[in-house]
Formats: sequence, C-alpha cells, structure tokens
Amino acid sequence: MRRSSIAARKIQAREASAADKRREFLQSLQTVGVYLFVALFIVWGVDAGVLHRFEGSYGIWGDMALLAAIVVAHDAYFYWVHRAMHHPRLFKRFHRAHHRSITPTPWAAYSFAIPEAFVMILFVPIWLFFVATPVWVMFLWINFQIVRNAMGHAGFELHPRWWLSTPATRWINTTTHHDLHHSGGFNTNYGLYFTWWDKWMGTEHPKYAERFHEVVSRPAEHAADRAEATA
Repeated sequence: MRRSSIAARKIQAREASAADKRREFLQSLQTVGVYLFVALFIVWGVDAGVLHRFEGSYGIWGDMALLAAIVVAHDAYFYWVHRAMHHPRLFKRFHRAHHRSITPTPWAAYSFAIPEAFVMILFVPIWLFFVATPVWVMFLWINFQIVRNAMGHAGFELHPRWWLSTPATRWINTTTHHDLHHSGGFNTNYGLYFTWWDKWMGTEHPKYAERFHEVVSRPAEHAADRAEATA
C-alpha cells in the first residue's frame, strides 16, 4: 500500500499530541514491569508443578489447533474483563488510564494502569493451569496478540476495503472497530481479535460498517486535503 493511500486511511482528523504519546509510552513501560513481575510467579508456578510445563509438541496440526484455541479463549476473556472494567465501580481504578487515549497510537496498546495490567496478564497463568501448551505455541500467540493489539490502536485502517464483505474475514476485528471504542463508542466494540462477542451481546457500534467503508473508500487526495486543513 502506497504512503499516500495509508495517509488517506487515517481514521480520525485529530492528531495525538506529543504529551499523549509520552504518556502512552511511559504507561506501556509500567505495564512491561507488571508483566515481568507476574512472569516470575508463572515460572515459579511451572517449577512447582502448579502450572503445566510442556516442552514437546502435539504435532503441527495439533499445535495449530491449540494456537487457535488460545486465540479464541483469549478473545472471550478480553471481551468480558474489558466490558467489566467499563462498569462505573471499576472504571476509574482499572481502565480510565487507557481511555485517556482518545486518538490512540500503537503505544496505547499496552498503556494500562497497574490494576488493569494485572487483569490482562492474568489470562496466561489461568490458561497454563488448565492446558499443557508447547512453549513455541505460547511464543506464537504472544507475538500474534502484540501485533493485533498494536494494529487495533494504529490510528490508520490497515485492512483492505473488502474486509467486511467477505464471510472469511468480516468477523475479524479491524482498526476502525477499536478506534470507535476510543473516540466515542465508549460502551461499544469491546472485542480484541473478533467481532462476534459484540454482535452476540449487542455491543457493536451501530455505525461500525458505515465508518469502516467511509475510511477505506477515501481517495489518496483526501490525505493532502486533510493535512492542509489542519496546517
């Protein structure tokens, strides 16, 4: 995709400020610290036999099926804990820091308050308590979720225009889907990888498809016009 085409797909006209990016970066470092702290307990749990240790393989197809299962399970976990953190009694302590990013950048993907960071990483020991998972499968999943989370906060629609028109892809999340959650659809679009929980629970933004098609249908000249308007 050419640079002009990508620029035209900027979802919001608003620009994230330098202060926004600095805050997101520093809070992301804080999240890394929390994750490393929890990782020590995960290592202890594995060594103590509380969590499953599995250094083998179920075969390529078995491992791929398990990877798919982790993705589906994590998406369900994320939807429900994310939605719970929007409850008025939980929002301020857990999730308000993340929502300070109205125009998110990739740095916002892990820009969490400490309590939210603990909630997000908790999925890993829960999964390993129940399922013996090959190390390389966990490695693939961790990298997959980092990439998808960063894409969701990219601020530019990175998916092709036919994405919502094809049965094979329309249930997979887009950047626009999560961007709407940050920019005004506060109580909608909670999903991470997929849109099905939002569809099933009636929490998908009513103008999601309309907004997506508006963003991906812009001509390349739109980016130049927008740049002039904001100059």
